[in-house]
Amino acid sequence: MTRRELAHWARQPVQVLVGLVFPVMLLLMFGYLVGGGREVTGDYLGYLVPGMLALTMAFGLEGTMLAVTQDLNKGVIDRFRSMPMTNGAVLVGRSAADMLQSAAGLAVLIGVGHALGWRTHGGPAAFLGAVGLLLLFRFAMLWIGIHLALVAGKPELVQAVQILVWPVGFLSNAFAAPEAMPGWLGTAVQWNPMSQTATAVRDLFGGPGGEPGHVWAAVAWPLALLAVFLPLAVRRFGRLSA
Repeated sequence: MTRRELAHWARQPVQVLVGLVFPVMLLLMFGYLVGGGREVTGDYLGYLVPGMLALTMAFGLEGTMLAVTQDLNKGVIDRFRSMPMTNGAVLVGRSAADMLQSAAGLAVLIGVGHALGWRTHGGPAAFLGAVGLLLLFRFAMLWIGIHLALVAGKPELVQAVQILVWPVGFLSNAFAAPEAMPGWLGTAVQWNPMSQTATAVRDLFGGPGGEPGHVWAAVAWPLALLAVFLPLAVRRFGRLSA
């Protein structure tokens, strides 16, 4: 199932390219056009790049959501039902392909960040730990997207459902410190799971905005989301194909 999804990349190279370039455009826009950095101590680029890495893990789910709904509506699932596989195999294959693309997106964005002058200061182990936290957050967001796609059921409804992801991304500390926001908003931003990941990643990278002790929250939040949405998605898929 993963090979099937990867084969689609060769037939849809533009979609893959857009997925890789869009986060780079956001990084350049917020880093040089919009600016920002209020209440950020130190180099703003060192604060922005980890936030953009976390934001990239939250965005870009529409491709997976569309693929799931298209399979449901084109009768592809009916053919899979005649094959010796579990209900979760289709979803796991799709998620594995998405994780490979997410890893490629991280590599591209990290490369662009280095080209702009961003550097990490936490050592190789901390670097790998930060990347692991980012991919864990992506895996959790991915299963939320899969579940929402199964609930939506039709490709035309995916766009409306996918809009729900945007508040998670922008109501976070990806671009600005919570201290620069009104009190109630800053509190909500600090509790955002993506903010927890961004703060932990900044700490592991040794950049501004990092706070020790957030790694446990950056692990606990995605695991809690996975514990809820992964079984829900598999159960929902099983009912649709029953």
